[in-house]
Amino acid sequence: MAESWLKRIDPWLLIAVFGLIGMGLVALYSSSYPAIQTGKGTNYFMFQVFWVIVGTMVMVLVALVPHRTFFNVSYLFYGISIALLILVLFVGTRGMGATRWLRLGPFNIQPSEIAKVATLMAVARYLSSERININQLRYFLTASLFFLIPFLLIVKQPDLGTSLVFVVMVLPVFYWAGLNTGNLFLIIIPFLTLIASFNYYAFFGVMAILVVYLIYSRRPLRVAIFNFLLNIFIGMITPFLWNQLQPYQKKRILTFANPESDPLGAGYQVIQSMVAIGSGGLTGKGFLQGSQTQLRFLPEQHTDFIFAVIGEEFGFLGVTLGLVLFALLLFRIFRIASLVKSQYFSILSVGIATVIGFHMVINIGMTIGLLPVTGLPLPFISYGGSAMLTNLGMVGMLLNFYRNRFEY
Repeated sequence: MAESWLKRIDPWLLIAVFGLIGMGLVALYSSSYPAIQTGKGTNYFMFQVFWVIVGTMVMVLVALVPHRTFFNVSYLFYGISIALLILVLFVGTRGMGATRWLRLGPFNIQPSEIAKVATLMAVARYLSSERININQLRYFLTASLFFLIPFLLIVKQPDLGTSLVFVVMVLPVFYWAGLNTGNLFLIIIPFLTLIASFNYYAFFGVMAILVVYLIYSRRPLRVAIFNFLLNIFIGMITPFLWNQLQPYQKKRILTFANPESDPLGAGYQVIQSMVAIGSGGLTGKGFLQGSQTQLRFLPEQHTDFIFAVIGEEFGFLGVTLGLVLFALLLFRIFRIASLVKSQYFSILSVGIATVIGFHMVINIGMTIGLLPVTGLPLPFISYGGSAMLTNLGMVGMLLNFYRNRFEY
């Protein structure tokens, strides 16, 4: 009986998930230690324990529901998530320069977290239909619309970091659903154009690559002209898009390029984070011994910069353990995506891997100064009720997919 039970779950997936949760709780206890000792401030550790317990119950419940339920409720769930994103614009709670939360009794929920899962479910249902060919323009545009609607609503909050998740999800999900490499390149090139538009040489370099590709691939003339003009247009409107960013968003991007330009302002977070990680050495300063953490020099240490707490107190070895657990988690998710017979399960699994992987890369990247500060939490480690419930809910879905991997 035990052997049969083990065959129906993925133990390595659970080891990775709860290993990361354990690391997060240890780091949160350390960051909350002054509040625990003095009774002043917020004890994020206890709150997170509560969310882990609730999230684990959600995970088990989701893992046990009939496997067809996800497919059947995909569009309904997506519609509800869009309604919540609209609602938050009118009655949401404002904080940290954005209106991101809905007040539900004593709790705040973040609809954008729900929208990530709901959007993946809706897109997976649409793309899993046999009549859908993602390489045909009408199907591609329809599938893209699923991502575009929540993206625009979240930009309106404004929450640039979370909105980027919906952009990044497009490429792996569409590619896994059958998008050919040529069309994938034509999707990627506008984003490169957007980035390169801040430098004339880079912009003309990207345009040259596009022209060479269009000639080499012998695309139809109308397709070639459309893509060329589209990228020219993107280059022209980049200054307008830059001016639409909030002042704090501009400051984050500018200080990413040079944190020392504003060491007491926007660059302070990154500088303190890099100091904390750098001071950890090989084995770290020890649990509860990190000076940047315990003396509160490290800002947002329970959320955005919790990875720096791990680096300072547990050093290179602690950081490496975290990265190994993330690598194991992503490997198991892609393994599930390859094993399942259902196209819907497979596409949805890749989408989940993309969300978790993107959050991990962006959060760690901004912690060590390689990427601008975006406010994206580190999955399973950063403090946050909505994020923990969403992440464990997605794990429950993966366990369900693995349990029903032979079902269509």
